Amino acid sequence: MKKIVVVIAFLLSAVAAYAQDKVWTEASDLTLIGKLFPDTPNPYHRIDTVKYKGFTKGENAQVRMSSGIAVCFVTDSPFIYVKTDYAKAGNGSNITGISSRGYDLYIKKDGEWLWAGANAPSWGKLDNEVCIVCDMEPVEHECLMYLPTFSEENSILIGTEEGSSIRPMEAPFRHRVGLFGSSFMHGASTSRGGMAVPAQLTRMTGIQILSIACSGNSKLQPYFADALKDADVDAYIFDSFSNPDAKMIKERLFPYIERIREKQPDVPIIFISSIWRERNNFNTKSYEKEMAKMHMADSLMKIACKKYNDVYFVKSDASTPGHNHQVDGVHPDDYSYELWAKSICKPILRILRKYGIR
Repeated sequence: MKKIVVVIAFLLSAVAAYAQDKVWTEASDLTLIGKLFPDTPNPYHRIDTVKYKGFTKGENAQVRMSSGIAVCFVTDSPFIYVKTDYAKAGNGSNITGISSRGYDLYIKKDGEWLWAGANAPSWGKLDNEVCIVCDMEPVEHECLMYLPTFSEENSILIGTEEGSSIRPMEAPFRHRVGLFGSSFMHGASTSRGGMAVPAQLTRMTGIQILSIACSGNSKLQPYFADALKDADVDAYIFDSFSNPDAKMIKERLFPYIERIREKQPDVPIIFISSIWRERNNFNTKSYEKEMAKMHMADSLMKIACKKYNDVYFVKSDASTPGHNHQVDGVHPDDYSYELWAKSICKPILRILRKYGIR
């Protein structure tokens, strides 16, 4: 009987919390960070696909996804809800719903970003509002909430308690470093958006990483270079050797650098290597293909770093001692992504400091 009373009390409390009057604020009316191009017609898109042309149908869809974008705000509400109008919601097989179509919240505590909550609507109930965090002390909190990694949104409403305050927060990260990368940088196989490498690097360094990551489609394409070279950035990071094969790397690398240099002659360009894929352990064809493109990237980057000013190559490492932390033989889990971010963090910071980016 006592257990039944406790359960009923819990359910009544949950219903009461849900029934509280909420005020809804459009996320784009607050502070959006992580956007390479801040003036896209849809604020949750990463590239204006009317202005920039050449993308395939798949690439066109991907650059409209909100991966890497976060909303920053200050609120004293005891709860935070989200309600989304999806243009297209993510539902991948090797990624959680929270990462692909949900929200990942961090709150500043003692000067550090501390994870606070995450949630996503269930697949059959995409219109539902979801609670990201509840029952907080009603004092002002600085909030950093990552948007979905594999979804496109028309509207994102943040729900706070009626009578509480919510306001834009000054961007909490410094500088503007553009990143173009593969599914690894897009956040494939992460449990939540804040665990993608660009998000982790931003929190680790305090430097804002602006991600244009496109799963399977970071192939040194000239039309991507045409868009990227227009961006207002202090530096570039390119995960350019995870998707293309050796032949493509050989044909495209130098022209790609030269295309960027047309408008950005002095901005540092940092290429990062791809990582070991555990499916290569026994798949001989996969092993041969991966080794060929790794060797090609290594050999060409030795030339590129001498041929072009302010071009660098940083080695990545996401391997764990037991080789147990890839979800599908290609994409790391959260822990392995953290190792990847840590492996490139110090080398990238050393390079950026040469240019006063610190």
